[in-house]
Amino acid sequence: MSVTRFVGLLFKGAAMGAANVIPGVSGGTIALITGIYSDLIGTLKSVGWKAVKLFAGGDFRKWFDHLNGSFACAVGLGVAASVFTFANVLEQLLANHETLMMAFFFGLILASIVLVGRQVPKWNPLTILALLAGIAGAAAILLVKPLVQNPAPAYLFLCGVVAMCSMILPGISGSFILILMGNYGLILKATSNVRDFDSSLPILLPFAAGCAVGLLGFARVLSYILEKFKAATLAVLTGFVIGSLGVIWPWKITLEKMVGEKTVVTGYTWQLPAVDKPFLLAMLLMLAGAGLVLLLDKIAGTKKSEKDTKK
Repeated sequence: MSVTRFVGLLFKGAAMGAANVIPGVSGGTIALITGIYSDLIGTLKSVGWKAVKLFAGGDFRKWFDHLNGSFACAVGLGVAASVFTFANVLEQLLANHETLMMAFFFGLILASIVLVGRQVPKWNPLTILALLAGIAGAAAILLVKPLVQNPAPAYLFLCGVVAMCSMILPGISGSFILILMGNYGLILKATSNVRDFDSSLPILLPFAAGCAVGLLGFARVLSYILEKFKAATLAVLTGFVIGSLGVIWPWKITLEKMVGEKTVVTGYTWQLPAVDKPFLLAMLLMLAGAGLVLLLDKIAGTKKSEKDTKK
C-alpha cells in the first residue's frame, strides 16, 4: 500500500471516529460517504476460521494479507487517534455550539447523499423502492419508544447482535438502538463497574458474545448482499443516510433522561428555525459543510483521472 493511500485511509478512519461524537450518527455513514464501506465489510468478513488457522500455523504474512491488514491498521489507527484527540474537540464544540455544529454536519451529510447515490450502478423502480425503504426504516427508528430494561442473558445477547449490526449500517447509532431496546443504562452501568465481576460479567459476557456474532455474522451477510444485489443494497444504504438527517437537523429539542450519572438521548422534537442572525450563520456553515464534501470529491476525482491518464 502506498503512503498516500495509507494517509488517506488514516484520515477516513479519523472521520469515522469523530462521527461517534455526533448524536445518532454511526461510523458506517462516514465509511459509505468516503467510499471505503465495501472494503470495511470485506475486511470484517475475512475474520474467521481461516484467519485463525493461518495465525496458529505461524504464517503471519498470509494472515496479515488475508485480514487486509494494511487497510485495517490504517483505518483502526485513524479511529483510535480521533477518539482520543479530535473527538474531544468536537465534543466541546457540540456542547457549546450545538446548532451551528449540527448545521455544518447537516450540510456535509446532505451533499454526501448525492455522492453516495452516484455509487448506485443503475436507478430503476426497484432501486427507488429500496431507497424509500431505507428512508422509512431509518425514520421509523427515531419514532420508536424505548422498551423497559431486561437483564435476561438471551435478551442481552440479542441486544449485542442488534447494536453491532446497527453500528455497521450507515445512518443508525448503536447506542441509540440500545436505548430503544431498554438496556443502554444496564450495559453502561456494567461497563463502568467492570471490576465488580459478580455483577458485571453476567451482563457483559452475553452482550459481548452478541456483539461478536453481530459484527462477524452481519458483515458476511452484508458482503454477500452487496455482491449479489449491489444496486438495491446501495440504494437502501443511501436511504438510511437520508433518514438519519432527522437526527442531524440543527433545530430540534433533544429529549433526555438520566442513567446513573450520565444523560442519554431518548428522542427528538423537531422545530422550524426562526430567521435571525444565528440562522444565517447556521446556513453559511451548512453551505460550508456541503462545499467541503463537493470540493474533496472533486479533488479525489481529479487525482483518479490523472492516475487513469498515466496508465
